[in-house]
Amino acid sequence: MGSQDERTNVTGRRALLGAAVLGAGGAVLGMGGTARAASASTPGHSGGLKSLPVPTIIGHRGASGYRPEHTFGSYQLALDLGSHVVEAGDLVPTKDGHLVCRHEPEIGGTTDVADHKEFADRKVTKVLDGVPTTGWFTEDFTLAELKTLRAVERIPANRPHNTLYNGRWEIPAFEEVLKWQDEQTRKRGRQVWIYPELKHPTYFRKLGLGLEERLAKVLRKHGKDGRNAPVIVQSFEPTSIQRLNTLVDNPLVVLLSSASSRPWDFVETGDPRTTADLVTPKGLREIAGYAQGIGPTLDLVVPKDANGDLTEPTTLVADAHKVGLILHPYTLRNENPFLPTRFRKGTDADAYGDVFGAYKAYFATGIDGVFTDNPDTGLLARADFVNG
Repeated sequence: MGSQDERTNVTGRRALLGAAVLGAGGAVLGMGGTARAASASTPGHSGGLKSLPVPTIIGHRGASGYRPEHTFGSYQLALDLGSHVVEAGDLVPTKDGHLVCRHEPEIGGTTDVADHKEFADRKVTKVLDGVPTTGWFTEDFTLAELKTLRAVERIPANRPHNTLYNGRWEIPAFEEVLKWQDEQTRKRGRQVWIYPELKHPTYFRKLGLGLEERLAKVLRKHGKDGRNAPVIVQSFEPTSIQRLNTLVDNPLVVLLSSASSRPWDFVETGDPRTTADLVTPKGLREIAGYAQGIGPTLDLVVPKDANGDLTEPTTLVADAHKVGLILHPYTLRNENPFLPTRFRKGTDADAYGDVFGAYKAYFATGIDGVFTDNPDTGLLARADFVNG
C-alpha cells in the first residue's frame, strides 16, 4: 500500500470517477444505449488528452488476447469491446518508405512469410539494437509485397485459440489505420483514439528510413498533427520523442523499460543514463519538457520480489503527476505467465489467473490508464475500481 496521502488521493479519485464510468463505460455496466463520447466526434479533433476517461483502457495491439495482434480484426474487436484507445499500431517502414503496423521489423513470427517461397532469399541476420536477429525484415519488402502476406498469432503456446484466425488478415498500412479511425469515429458517433509507437527509430534512421518525419508527414496529410488530435505517439527512445516534438503537436509519451535498461538511442550516443535515471524527479522534469506522459513497465510502478510477487509501490506515480505527466503503464494480460505470482491459478500457460486482483492492485497506485491485451476484462476491472 502507498502512504496515507496517496490512499486519500486514490479515494478522492475514485469518487470523482464514479460518474465518469456512466458516460464513458456505460455499455460495460450493462446500461442500454450507446456510451456517451468523452470527446468531440469530428474526425481528427478531440477534447485533447485530458478528455480521456481515467483510468484509460488501452487495447494493446488491438484486442490481442483474442485475435492476432496488429490486424484490423484485432483493432476492430478492441473497439467493439469498448476500448477507450486502440494501440494501432507499432510502426515500422517498408523498403519504399511506407509505415506499416508490426510489433517488430522482423516478421517471421507474426506473418506467414516463411511459407512464401518467393521470399526465401530475403531471410537474413541483422543486428537490431545490438541483438543479432534472424528472419525477414519489413525494410526489405515493398508495401505491395507485404500485402501478399497474412498475419499469424505471435504467442500460440499462450493463445492457441488465436491460431484459428491465422491467415485471415493482412498487414495494415498506417494510412489505412488513419482512414479506419475516421470511419469508425463516424459510425460510432464518438471519437476513436489511436496510440501508435515508433519502433527502433535509431536503427531505421541509420538505414535512411527516418520514422519521425514520415509519421509527421502522414499525420499532417490527414489533419491529425495538432495538440487535440486523437493520436498519441509513443517511443522507447527519448530523443525520438524530442525530435517528433519539433515536428508535430500531438500528445507524446516516452516508454520506459526495466530500471537497469538503457534506451538504445542513449547507447548509440554514449549517454550513460539508464531508465532508473529517467524516473527520478530530475529525469521526469526533463521528460515533461517535451512529452505529456510516460509509459512505464508495470514493474516500475510496483516492483516484484524474487518470487515474482508484488512489493510496495514506488513513488513514480506521484513524482510523474507532480510534473504534469500522465502514466499509461504496460501490459496487463489474462494468462498466468504474465501475472504476478499471487494472482496465478494453476500452471497452464494459457489458463487465466486472477487478473482482476492484479488490476485492483495497479489501479490503486493512481495510474492514469493501462495497456491490456484483453480490453473487456480491463473495462470490467475499471468499473469495479471507480464504483468500489
